[in-house]
Amino acid sequence: MSTPIIDTNVFLGRWPFRRLPLDEAALLAKALRERGVKQAWAGSFDALLHHDVDGVNGRLAAMCQRTDEKLFLPLGTVNPALPDWEEDLRRCQEKYRMRGIRVFPNYHRYALNDAAFVKLLKLATERGMLVQLAVSMEDERTQHPLVQVPQVDLAPLVEVIKTVPGVRLQLLNAFRSLRPDLLLKLVNAGHVSVEIATLEGVAGIEELLKQVPVERLLFGSLAPLFYFEAAALKLQESKFSDVQDKAIRRENAARLMAR
Repeated sequence: MSTPIIDTNVFLGRWPFRRLPLDEAALLAKALRERGVKQAWAGSFDALLHHDVDGVNGRLAAMCQRTDEKLFLPLGTVNPALPDWEEDLRRCQEKYRMRGIRVFPNYHRYALNDAAFVKLLKLATERGMLVQLAVSMEDERTQHPLVQVPQVDLAPLVEVIKTVPGVRLQLLNAFRSLRPDLLLKLVNAGHVSVEIATLEGVAGIEELLKQVPVERLLFGSLAPLFYFEAAALKLQESKFSDVQDKAIRRENAARLMAR
């Protein structure tokens, strides 16, 4: 891979339900660098189930700095279903110097048209922060029987985005449930982008580019929950131009984070 990659979807820490290869930060950092990744936007697996959100964010920031601060860009978690979440948002930016946040509506049990989530989008936008929304994490068929987590219902998001001018929103792990017609509505409603970790099918990226502008498509691997190579191979088995390839691997992500 000659073009350096920005991986917009990695996680640090331990997946709650089983050990994963590369679930040690130093091992993941080494593997990503060997595969041409120059920057990795990192969230924390602890964010899914821990109530002490500030503790999660503090550990994530420290882990990124201690392991490889030039590689890992930490994205903190804010849970608008918990009390005093506005303080967690403030600390993400002002205390931990995070440039964006990652939210998990299905694990934290709120809908996308809930007033608190709409307020979160507005406050994050006022602070100039990117918001990443994880649509899913794990296939329902492999989930622990006591922790059954559905896909996020994205339908309300179309109207919500229209009420938050300037919002920068990236959908993670979206393609197991995101219909093409809904994706087009979301892209047209505001600055919504997606990444490729859960994109399936032959020539998946090639087909996707027939529906949405290349500027809205970013590289993401969901490592270490998914194998990094699964995402990398998607870039190889689709046909598109060198300009599009560079945009997906790096340029779109760099532009999105720099705004």
